[in-house]
This record gives sequence, C-alpha cells and structure tokens, in this order.
Amino acid sequence: MTDFNPNVHLDLDVDTLSGMVPLRQVIFSIGSNLGDRLAYLQGAVDLLRNTPTLSIADVSGVYETAPVGPVQEQPDFLNIIVRADSTLASLVLLERAQAIEKNFLRTREVPGGARTLDVDLITVGNRIKETPELTLPHPRAHQRAFVLVPWLDIDPDAALPTLGRVADLLSDVDTSGVRRRDDLVIDL
Repeated sequence: MTDFNPNVHLDLDVDTLSGMVPLRQVIFSIGSNLGDRLAYLQGAVDLLRNTPTLSIADVSGVYETAPVGPVQEQPDFLNIIVRADSTLASLVLLERAQAIEKNFLRTREVPGGARTLDVDLITVGNRIKETPELTLPHPRAHQRAFVLVPWLDIDPDAALPTLGRVADLLSDVDTSGVRRRDDLVIDL
C-alpha cells in the first residue's frame, strides 16, 4: 500500500464517495473579428446560457483588441470573458464551445486567422488537464491581455491554476492593444 499524497491531483469529474458531480467555476474567452462581431458574441452568450447544467454568473465588458499571433493583417477583435458555474465535464464543455463556434460558421483554414467566433475554455475550477483534445488551464491564457484584462474586470481575485493571480500575470503582458468599449453591451 502506498502513502496518501495530498499534492497529487486526481482527474475525476465525479465525487467518488457520494456519486455527485461537483459544481465548478468555468471561464470562457469569446472573441470575434469578422462580420457582426457584437452579434456573434451575444449569440455565443445566448447559447451558453441555454446549455443545460451551465449557469452564467457574469460577463465582462466588451473589449476591442488588436490581433495576436502569426496573422497580424486582420480586423481587430471584440472580446469578452464569461464566468459560469457548471457540473459538466471539461471535455463536454469543450465540445459545447466548439459546437457554438460551428453554429457561427467558424472555420480553421488559417491558424490564428480571422474568425467569426472563437470560444476558448480557459479554466474549469482548479482542474489541471493535458490531453490531445484539451489543456487546462488554457496554455496561453496567461500571455493574452485579451483574456486577462476582461477577466480581471469581473473577478479581481481571479487566478489561473499553477500560474497565479490574474492581476499579477497581467503585469507581465502588453495591454496597449486592449480598449474597453463601454458603448457595446452584452445582454444577460
């Protein structure tokens, strides 16, 4: 028999003693830089709101952001963070995010290219997961001002598992391309 190690995180989606599925805080980053960007963001929020066993707790303000990554010649993005609570397994949440993208005709021909909608799963509670399908927390969230700025907007105590507080991570990120758009609002 081996000794119990409290530092080992088991990748379980069910409380093995009670059989109940735990409620976890989920963070989604949603962005759009093609077509009616605000309508696409609103549509994604509406579809998340209609997801069984997922309850939206908060949505950040809308931010306009410069493109990040290999393709710089493209329109600016509108970005938001959605904070929700859910009992859904992380892979089911990923499948829902991808289904929402597909609903808005998201294509993936050019990595990092323009898109109608991008729905990224940033965190699911404090889960740490690395599979071919999903890495939690999102592997680049700590480097992206378009994730950190709106997230801090709705949760000043936010933290990325293993990486630290969002407020601290933000001090190492260039925020010059991030502008809050108070004239644009997402309806809950």
